[in-house]
Amino acid sequence: MNGFLYGIALQWKLDIRSKSLLVACYTVPLIFFLLMGGIFTSVMPEMRSTLVQSMVVMCVSMGAFIGLPPSLAETYGNGIQKVYKANGVPIYSGLVAMFLSAFAHLMAACIVIALLAPVLFEAALPAQLPVFFLALAIYITVSLSIGSILGLLVKNQAKLTMAAQFVFLPSIMLSGIMFPIDFLPDFLETAGRMFPASWGYRLMLDHGFCLENLWYLTFVFFAAVIVCGVILKNQKLK
Repeated sequence: MNGFLYGIALQWKLDIRSKSLLVACYTVPLIFFLLMGGIFTSVMPEMRSTLVQSMVVMCVSMGAFIGLPPSLAETYGNGIQKVYKANGVPIYSGLVAMFLSAFAHLMAACIVIALLAPVLFEAALPAQLPVFFLALAIYITVSLSIGSILGLLVKNQAKLTMAAQFVFLPSIMLSGIMFPIDFLPDFLETAGRMFPASWGYRLMLDHGFCLENLWYLTFVFFAAVIVCGVILKNQKLK
């Protein structure tokens, strides 16, 4: 147990020094928040009530789909399973450590957004903060589980970038955080519901924490866990 906790702490320190994770989890999301927060609230003043949730979805999607997968691909694409096996370390240890470290970084970035939004843009904080952060934790967990699949499955960095963008861009454009989802054609609205961002956004809205918005996220998480387990098992057998 002590070794596992040490591994998580070490991964946290490594991620702090990682330029790619720093950019994906902090720099780009916070710059987007600072620039677009003012634009959104000027063009659509009513968006002040949902600005925190919208910017949080952007931050989590960027970190989970752009930041985490390259680190996983680099680690598990270099024969790490042989090192783990030789030292009696479970092959999933690296994944769990990177997952928890990325979770902590994304939660920290989202807290910064939640603290700054009311001060900079007069945005409204969620009515029930404990429920909001619970919904946020669920959304981060589900998003990172999908990012884990990308990182374990796609080893080529160029292909991984394309795959990550394929998940990231629809998550932003079709989730309802940029403009009301009712503005979209029916087929794009349906397509947007295939991505967790749409469900996570609604889950974090005031009075949005309900089974109707939770069931799909739960299904995606458990499906992602099974897929990751199969991928790691196949790697262990190589």
